[in-house]
Amino acid sequence: MTSVSLASVSKVFAPDVKAVNNLSLHINDGEFLVLLGPSGCGKSTTLRMIAGLEDVTEGEIRIGDRIVNDVAPKDRDIAMVFQNYALYPHMSVYKNMAFGLELRYGGNSLHRIWKRLTSPTEAANVAAKRRGIREAVRQTAQALRIEHLLDRMPRQLSGGERQRVALGRAIVRQPAVFLFDEPLSNLDAKLRMETRRELNELHQRLSTTMIYVTHDQTEAMTLGERIVVMKDGEIQQIGSPMEVYDRPKTRFVAGFIGSPPMNFVSGRLAADADELSFVAAGLKIEIDQKQTQLLAAVGNEQTVELGVRAEDVMVEKCETDSGVNFGSVSLVELLGDCKLLHLLVGPDRSGAQNEVTKLVCRVESRADIARGDAVRLRFKAENLHLFDDNSGANLIADRG
Repeated sequence: MTSVSLASVSKVFAPDVKAVNNLSLHINDGEFLVLLGPSGCGKSTTLRMIAGLEDVTEGEIRIGDRIVNDVAPKDRDIAMVFQNYALYPHMSVYKNMAFGLELRYGGNSLHRIWKRLTSPTEAANVAAKRRGIREAVRQTAQALRIEHLLDRMPRQLSGGERQRVALGRAIVRQPAVFLFDEPLSNLDAKLRMETRRELNELHQRLSTTMIYVTHDQTEAMTLGERIVVMKDGEIQQIGSPMEVYDRPKTRFVAGFIGSPPMNFVSGRLAADADELSFVAAGLKIEIDQKQTQLLAAVGNEQTVELGVRAEDVMVEKCETDSGVNFGSVSLVELLGDCKLLHLLVGPDRSGAQNEVTKLVCRVESRADIARGDAVRLRFKAENLHLFDDNSGANLIADRG
């Protein structure tokens, strides 16, 4: 197993285009790490620098104990799986999977003849390794359930089958590090779910270091042991899936992780005796004691932004929709296992931005709540987030 380290790595494409900015990161031996972020955040560029497909402008990349900034991609002992599969169209599935090993163990026939003449012992070792290629390909194909496809050409395969071949081509080489650049983007929903499971099983079986790039937070949450959230070429947060979900350090991370996205409401902090509350249009939410202590340095009456996830908003049907923490259901989305209720809260629901609060909450699919119903709102105070109105920093991210 092999670790990967990036120390103050930057990539500049032009004087005013900095794709990656002073990024430092350590991926542990055998870890499955996910680089997550929107398009243009620098995640794929970071992966390509690790692979050697992009030059490093500044900083240092290590694979194991070796600095690889100037090492050719073929000599880095990595295998990369791309979004577009990158299969050789004129080669069978078997040839695609075996190609890397055949290059490693002897190259073309003229090269092997020369080796037999100049170095018989080395040529014999290479010949023995080449005899093992077919069995290695067969075992890998069997594990990926594509053994019956080995004689087919790529044009005869479905998208899911092509992706399995691309995975198999990487696995059969037994590299020190696997690199995945959005490999599931071209698959339909069912195949994505199946291939995610296969990748998880593959990592458990091989225990090899894996670095995975995606913009899909579901893939990140289900695959990664740790997630690196990126924006504008910089790391926003590193942590386990539940750390970035439960304790996002910034508004950006909070909004990017989770489906549906976190609710955000602009308001202010208001002190009443020994209690601190968040106040916005139609809302007054008491801040719990632990969070109040963390907010001691913030000051009262400061403008802040509340963040609350859909599962932390609880509703019950009632007779009236007027008053504080009351509202009405404007839309219902049925997802099978649950409903998403879109709520309007506030004294004026005509659409004036400063007089209405919009929230989404998640309820059980058979809950007797429909569009137009009046509801009373309650909140899981221990799961609320408050973000600085200017910097976007989570003011209570360190609550533990």
